[in-house]
Amino acid sequence: MLKPSLDDLIKSSVRSILKNKGRTILTSLGIIIGVTSVILLTSIGNGLKGYISDQFESLGSNTIFIAPGKIFDDKGGFSNSSGPSSRFIFTTFSQSDVTDLKRALRGSTIVPMSIGIVNIKSSKTTKTNVTIVGSTYQYASSANYQPSGGNGRSFTKEEEDKKSDVIVLGYSLANDLFPNGSALNKKIVVKSKNMKIIGILDKKGGSFGGPDVDQYAFTPLGNVFDFNGTQNINQILIKTPSKDLVPQVKIEAKNAMLKKFNKDAFTVFDSSQLLSSINTIIGTLTVALAGIAAISLVVGGIGIMNIMLVTVSERTREIGLRKAIGAYPSAILIQFLIEAIILSSIGGFIGILLGSLGASAINNFFPARVTISSILIAFGVSALVGIIFGIAPARRASRLSPIEALRYE
Repeated sequence: MLKPSLDDLIKSSVRSILKNKGRTILTSLGIIIGVTSVILLTSIGNGLKGYISDQFESLGSNTIFIAPGKIFDDKGGFSNSSGPSSRFIFTTFSQSDVTDLKRALRGSTIVPMSIGIVNIKSSKTTKTNVTIVGSTYQYASSANYQPSGGNGRSFTKEEEDKKSDVIVLGYSLANDLFPNGSALNKKIVVKSKNMKIIGILDKKGGSFGGPDVDQYAFTPLGNVFDFNGTQNINQILIKTPSKDLVPQVKIEAKNAMLKKFNKDAFTVFDSSQLLSSINTIIGTLTVALAGIAAISLVVGGIGIMNIMLVTVSERTREIGLRKAIGAYPSAILIQFLIEAIILSSIGGFIGILLGSLGASAINNFFPARVTISSILIAFGVSALVGIIFGIAPARRASRLSPIEALRYE
């Protein structure tokens, strides 16, 4: 008897699987759930990474921040706020600190920011606890917070110097205050001060538990000083002429701040450093969640093994007959192994399809990005599960004695 070709074994396996379509789908269900879960979780992780990267890229690679407190630990990760350095978290800067930085960092743009919480009232509604950012006229171009064409403008140096009663609103805040029409050039009341809306920002999106810039308001620095009753600076942004100067300017900025502050009282960092730390956290969380979801792949594999063992029992006489007329044990082993791989691959394919569709639906509300690598990994793992959990039933089938198998009832 000629040894059957791989093509013949695959065709025979497919015919056996198609005889029990219902059982095939139910057997693959564990794999389907596992692959779908893995695809969904990895797509959310990838989408979140991509979204955050886009946000930082909009700031530019030549942006440096000076923030209060020790944000990063010695290993480059986020510092534990419950540690000894947490007592510095309420550090504030002053106008003299900004002046010192301008003197030390000639050629770079120094942009101070003061943050306040206010109530804003329009003719339609009132918004409470709104975050208002006071800064210089250079803030809009440095942080890429300029209204696009047709949505007004940011405030000028003259308006900054005069503390003009002008304000720029985030996308969502503008819509909340004026739900039935454009907020541009309308008047609002901020802490008893009448202010004119001169610009509306494009939609930026939320920050996943962090600040939602779409709900922010922006005005000249002096106005927020008046609202807060102090001249405290909460954060300082530095824009270097080029990204090549960032390492040097970071060192110079840190040295300038150390003349007045303890090293744990502030953090000098650039956007790539913050992005790297955030991506590390997101990556670790994504892998952990995907690992938990992958447990269902193991459960699905056990289900495949059980069904294949049942299949071997059901087809014992068939196996005995094939062996009696000269079938090779290796051919029987390969056929049953192929059946297990096909079962798991069917589950993997359906899981990838459902996961991709689910990710597309989620993307309407939350960033989700399915990558080719995640699809290939998910499909490869599902096929591997078929091999691992199909080998035992396949070996059992190949080792059956033809005489005993033909006697089997």
